[in-house]
Amino acid sequence: MSADTVRRRVLVDADELARLLADDEPPVLLDVRWALGRTDGHERYLEAHLPGAVYVDLDTELAAPPSPAAGRHPLPDVADLERAARRWGVREGSAVVAYDDAGGTSAARAWWLLRWAGVRDVRILDGGLPAWTGAGYRVEPGEVTAEPGDVVLVPGGLGTVDADGAADLAVHGLLLDARAAERYAGRVEPVDPRAGHVPGAVSAPTAGNLTADGRFLDAGALAARFAALGVPVPGAPAGTGHPTPGPVGVYCGSGVTAAHEVAALASLGVDAALYPGSWSQWSHDPARPVATD
Repeated sequence: MSADTVRRRVLVDADELARLLADDEPPVLLDVRWALGRTDGHERYLEAHLPGAVYVDLDTELAAPPSPAAGRHPLPDVADLERAARRWGVREGSAVVAYDDAGGTSAARAWWLLRWAGVRDVRILDGGLPAWTGAGYRVEPGEVTAEPGDVVLVPGGLGTVDADGAADLAVHGLLLDARAAERYAGRVEPVDPRAGHVPGAVSAPTAGNLTADGRFLDAGALAARFAALGVPVPGAPAGTGHPTPGPVGVYCGSGVTAAHEVAALASLGVDAALYPGSWSQWSHDPARPVATD
């Protein structure tokens, strides 16, 4: 499979999406506008969204209720996720495209959950809403109510690790920390009880996956970035890094932006496990060690 084909299984650009939306069976569009500390995603959706897009609430539909033991965005129960996906109009065999206005950093959560739950054709709109409008395509206001779908979800399509598994990966594989570098280093911690990172984890901020305009780096630049961090990237040029033998895992604050890193790696043909509890779970457990840099 070519590198371009692998990438296009994860990402879709605005022009290709416009062509797909003109087909007899267009993809289901999911608007996943969310950001830490903001609560106006639905209001922004109502102002303007891609034609036919359904709003997805990350906090209530893409996560179970938070708790210190499970983290800020635990994985939802699969039955709850299935009900939500049917509300969005996802049917058996549906293609799905998720987008946001933040470089895919929240849309990737929907991508990851649906792939994890067995939906095979799920992609992220590269560049999100700004790329769509920047290409001259129209948006529309108001709420969209989809015809209910009939999808049946079965978990296990993508890999996960728990806290013990994350600790093991940091020693016997490669554990990437997708948070901002200052949170990894323990210089700041805006939301969780302890500052720092999982001992042995490697700093790999999600923002580094993106260009200044919120698109994913091209395949060559993305491969070079991860190869330099020790990820065994297929076809990466020699000398770009020292690949770490063993599996790869990713965590962040609460399992949201880490999904973006899993998607970036998937676009290169690298399978990475997600630690859903992430730092919001790890840092609440006093028995878990914390490293600072």
